[in-house]
Amino acid sequence: MTDFSIDKFCRWIFKPFLNSLEHPMIFTEYPFWIFFLFVLLGYSFLHKKPQIRSVFLFLISLYFYFKTSGFFFSILLFSTIVDFYLGKAIYKSKKDLTAKIVLGLSIASNLIILIYFKYAYFFTDSFNAIIGSDWHPINHFAELTNQFTGSSFRVDKILLPVGISFYTFQTMSYSIDIYRKKLSPVKNIFDFGFYVSFFPQLVAGPIVRASEFIPQIQKPYNISKQEFGMAIFWILNGLLKKFLLADYIAVNFVDRVFDNPGMFSGFENLMALYGYSLQVYADFSGYTDIAIGIALLLGFRLPKNFNSPYKADNCGEFWKRWHISLSSWLKDYLYIPMGGNRGGSVFSYITLSLIVLFVYLISGSLALLFGILAVVFLTLIFGELFPKFNKWYLTNINIMLTMLIGGLWHGASWNFVLWGGLNGLGIVTYKLWKRVSPWKNKLNWFNRIWGIIITFNFVTFTRIWFRSGSINSWDQIDESHNIISEWFTANEILNQLFFNFQWKLIGEVLTVYSNVFMVISIGFAIHFIPEKWKIWYRELFSNSSVILQLLISFIAVFFMYQIASTSLQPFIYFQF
Repeated sequence: MTDFSIDKFCRWIFKPFLNSLEHPMIFTEYPFWIFFLFVLLGYSFLHKKPQIRSVFLFLISLYFYFKTSGFFFSILLFSTIVDFYLGKAIYKSKKDLTAKIVLGLSIASNLIILIYFKYAYFFTDSFNAIIGSDWHPINHFAELTNQFTGSSFRVDKILLPVGISFYTFQTMSYSIDIYRKKLSPVKNIFDFGFYVSFFPQLVAGPIVRASEFIPQIQKPYNISKQEFGMAIFWILNGLLKKFLLADYIAVNFVDRVFDNPGMFSGFENLMALYGYSLQVYADFSGYTDIAIGIALLLGFRLPKNFNSPYKADNCGEFWKRWHISLSSWLKDYLYIPMGGNRGGSVFSYITLSLIVLFVYLISGSLALLFGILAVVFLTLIFGELFPKFNKWYLTNINIMLTMLIGGLWHGASWNFVLWGGLNGLGIVTYKLWKRVSPWKNKLNWFNRIWGIIITFNFVTFTRIWFRSGSINSWDQIDESHNIISEWFTANEILNQLFFNFQWKLIGEVLTVYSNVFMVISIGFAIHFIPEKWKIWYRELFSNSSVILQLLISFIAVFFMYQIASTSLQPFIYFQF
């Protein structure tokens, strides 16, 4: 009986590593933590030798990505090899034109891969609609992998590689920074591969700049007792956010409403929007917290990705606090090259042309295309007639274009285009409003609170389209966007909010979902705790004894898994 129990236990432990996983290896399931224990065991023997350490972590990261995305690890390898050698070529180029051509090859190769996997169905559907064909895309990467390895991956369906939007942005920034003379190329391909594929942040960020991470690779392993405690804190903090806030709110309320908003009152739709704002923050920042903690245990420091974003008192400040690694990437590699706040440029008009093309392909409407072109033409004429307007729109066009690109980065859908556009409009509108606002002095506590309330509600309102365009289950994560369904879901929410609010049901709704609303209230209360208080309890934990840290960790994990939903939810940003 004992032998059978041990055998059964061993099979339970090792089964996920011997068989293909049905979905990615994630921080909220036990296989990852068994994997991480083995990583730490091997790392304990190698951490004093930087070169061997890089090779070990590179191979471990490839294995992690293989268990997460199957044959797509070959795409990661392809990007790594191509950008490693192109980075060297950029650095060695004696002529600026040659360096620009090589840089163009690096950017093009990354964008082609990203566009192929992320927008293949979008372009195919648009192409078929325009010319009346019935063409279906073939997964050529899977086909080649099958030919070379004898595997049997599906070739009739293009699946989105987890994390592709993150690591392609990292490799592009590497090539661009070398061209800008901000960075020297990595000498060893294993070091570069380790930077690109580092498993804690590989699939959902934060997006790490080469200039921030690569210098850490050759430094001796060094982590203080206080940093060890802080790493444990961040891991627990992220898990608690995911289990106790994000998943609980999603499973028990938010997902139900968004799956069929017409079946719920306007008040329930409104509360689901507020709940989703907390859910998406807890989910995404929770992943980042865990990634930062795991990386710190291995001796590497990842950048901060969130800074209490709902404390922002305007949209511009919100985007300096939310998904900081993406916002700063778009600013440095898109917004500033387009001209920033200095005005439009040739790059601005190229970007505008690409966005107009995307919108046309999404809609398939020539009337809409000509309408957009007419607005652009009239704006140019109006700008020539009125110089002040010309200066204003040229200053702000880059903000709108950057936010629209940010929307399309999340997916080829009307909902993401509108979501990005609304956020851009929010930033531009605030820039105008603050000139005449009677509440612009944010040193006054009332003015700041008023700004926070307006900003939070505006950001929450835009998430009608973001959530309707997002995927929220493992079954859907490999599916292409159903643009029509997403669009009508958002419209149904608007209809319920404005025409079917049902004030008389508020008391009943609050009673039925009292537990959910209590969790939402606690989540927001924690979010708005003053930063100095948060620093105090983080340091209190990190400076406590290891035994106390382990005891708290055990109790927290036990509690989390007791209340966890039977069906663990994917991290929201896996789909991007």
